[in-house]
Amino acid sequence: MPYVNARFLTQAMTGVQRYSLEISLQLRQQMPELRFVAPHNIVQHEAAEALGVERIGSRTGHAWEQLDLPAFLRSQGSPLLVNLANTAPAFYSNKLSTLHDIAFERFPENFSWKFRLAYQLATPRTIRTSKKVMTVSEFSKQEICAVYKTPAERVVVVPNAVSGEFKPVPHEVAEPYLLAVSSLNTQKNFHGLVDAFSLLQQSSHKLYIVGSLNKNFADPGLVKKIETDSRIKLLGRVSDEELVRLYSGATAFIYPSFYEGFGLPPLEAQACGCPVIAANAASLPEVCGDSALYCSPYDVQDIAKQIQVLISSPELAQSLREKGFANIQRYSWAASASRLLQVIREFQ
Repeated sequence: MPYVNARFLTQAMTGVQRYSLEISLQLRQQMPELRFVAPHNIVQHEAAEALGVERIGSRTGHAWEQLDLPAFLRSQGSPLLVNLANTAPAFYSNKLSTLHDIAFERFPENFSWKFRLAYQLATPRTIRTSKKVMTVSEFSKQEICAVYKTPAERVVVVPNAVSGEFKPVPHEVAEPYLLAVSSLNTQKNFHGLVDAFSLLQQSSHKLYIVGSLNKNFADPGLVKKIETDSRIKLLGRVSDEELVRLYSGATAFIYPSFYEGFGLPPLEAQACGCPVIAANAASLPEVCGDSALYCSPYDVQDIAKQIQVLISSPELAQSLREKGFANIQRYSWAASASRLLQVIREFQ
């Protein structure tokens, strides 16, 4: 009987955790005999109940994953373990592991040395000791195969999708605004967005930024730039309900990231009827196709230009809304879970 490593339920909800949860909920429906195990310090209680999670071991965090989890599995006869959130027990080999991206290899300067070192040490072993590796896009598959010399047949694409709660909602907009959503680290290029917004000679739109600062990623000048422009509002982390409202009311969603394994926020925005401006980099052209307006993340002038083009053209905005609704139909959590189940059944 396979097990799923549900340590992600002890972590705040970001893209990796959302992927892990949505895939797990679908796996629970499609393969009810799957068992989910986690440490005791769960913060996503409702999700844990829905998954029927078993709390095991006495440790938390990495110590739980590297010590308690494999010890428990060996006591159960060493069943297959499914890992969905980038990390996995290093010395347990009957496992499938998911790597969402390898940004720490491509953009090492964007990460703290501790974070970078931990992942650079753990990731090659995770790949080597896993039956197969899942990732979220063809772009990320190519990255993993190139950097770690991994045969393509050992890497399986199991993409993200949009959760059902992301849909247009009635809203009253107090002021026109542009929206950006992500953690505020340099890889996401918020500093480029803020600089581009400052170039816009307009007072009609504010810029709302949703996201939290992460101590593992440093860009100390960013918050100062935000605070000195009265047109920019840093909203911090918000609930899914509030995020849907913000997507639904925004004139445009802007995602100028340098590097994404997938890039889920543009799809969430499209599901809520919001036109998207995205970077022509990494996985984003693969994920968005012709449904987004593209900018160079390395060219502040180009980011500003595309924003100006979109906010001044209602016809373009409407066309992108329609293309966005069509684009999200290409992705489904149920289909992604079914693809993963095919892999699980190979090794049962």
